[in-house]
Amino acid sequence: MSQNATLHNQTRHWQALDAAHHIHPFSDTAALNKEGVRVITSAKGVWLTDSEGKRLLDGMAGLWCVQLGYGNEELAEAGAKALRELPYYNHFFKTSNPWTIELATKLAQLLPEGLERVLFANSGSEANDTALKLIRYYWNLKGKPRKKIHLSREMAYHGVTMAAASLSGLTPMHPQWDLPLPGFEKVPTCYWYGAKSAGYGDIGPADFGELIASKLEEKILELGADNVASFSAEPIHGAGGLIFPPETYWPAIQKVCAKHDVLLHADEVITGFGRTGAWFGSHTYGIAPDILTMAKGLSSGYQPISAVALGPRMGDAITTANEELVHGYTYSGHPVASAVALKNLEIMERDRLPERVHDEIGPYLQSSLRAAFADHPLVGEVRGVGLLAAIELVDDKAERRFFPEVGTVGTICRNHCFEQGLVMRAIRDTMVCSPPLTITRDEVDELVRRAKLCFDLTASDLGRA
Repeated sequence: MSQNATLHNQTRHWQALDAAHHIHPFSDTAALNKEGVRVITSAKGVWLTDSEGKRLLDGMAGLWCVQLGYGNEELAEAGAKALRELPYYNHFFKTSNPWTIELATKLAQLLPEGLERVLFANSGSEANDTALKLIRYYWNLKGKPRKKIHLSREMAYHGVTMAAASLSGLTPMHPQWDLPLPGFEKVPTCYWYGAKSAGYGDIGPADFGELIASKLEEKILELGADNVASFSAEPIHGAGGLIFPPETYWPAIQKVCAKHDVLLHADEVITGFGRTGAWFGSHTYGIAPDILTMAKGLSSGYQPISAVALGPRMGDAITTANEELVHGYTYSGHPVASAVALKNLEIMERDRLPERVHDEIGPYLQSSLRAAFADHPLVGEVRGVGLLAAIELVDDKAERRFFPEVGTVGTICRNHCFEQGLVMRAIRDTMVCSPPLTITRDEVDELVRRAKLCFDLTASDLGRA
């Protein structure tokens, strides 16, 4: 039997077992099992290898998280060392461990000014769920128990727990679970490219940013400021389609929150840890949040870990309450995950990766994508910052008009990408990429070359070539 046949047989074996026993997230299980899963068996740098021996350039860093690329030996050794010394212990019963203590301290040094108190969890969803609990607890401590409503944006993604999914503005996430829960309200988002289709006319980005910020104030006044606890937002929409705010947006948002005594929660699960060319997206956009959540890039995805950071307003109130904080997870601040995360931050500092993204590789990716797609018949806009980029597929470029069946063309393009050995994500009809921060210029060139081929194939499928 040939090697190819052996590989194929092994793939079919794994696919059968997966279909029998494994339920996948965000998947049509029946359709997936009929098709058969793609089985990834190894990875190095920016490259994945599947069970058939095919190599794919991972333009998404897993799920926006593998900052240092795959196969980093220093991270592996840090985890192995911690496993040998303290494979597990908890933070209940008045205990801690050196790795978690040092990680919290390092984060306090890297975070936006004032965010110096940290709680740990295991995922972005858990971090955001925890943030919502802490916000409610804070207002109870301050004698304002009516402040219970959490505001967030349409098209936002904040996770999949009952509370985090309620906070999310991606409406397809809600019907299966009878969500959102009471106490969650939405405001329009800062999607300037879609403004014309949404009925805002030919408004410019700066005016649009201020207009959308005013919608937050309108909602607060409608609900009553005494009832509104917080406003949650990603510095940049991630799973909502990489929507970048106009420069006027965040200054106006912060003024509204301060005016009405509404806590500002920055969800940095995607934008944290060098992705934008700064340690956090809040640094990039001058945001001063009361509470900040992070995950993904914290350990480069090598271990499950997340965190919630509190500014002085919330941190002082909660840590001086003189009562038990009735919250925590079995694996909060897991010593192995903390050790890996600590080493991850050490490497990022040593190799100056946020600076590299800001000064070198981020601008190179952005300019390369704009040059490749400036005249493409399907591309309405290329947008991005750092190593976050989005390419908007549209029906009519001049009118900024989307395709009538949203998501169909994006799916076609995404499928071509997989066929051509490139991982990009389709969000509606926007193709997005977020490669490891360690990607080289040659690898950026290869990413852009393969993406251009896939967009051309998509145009040909639509008769637009």
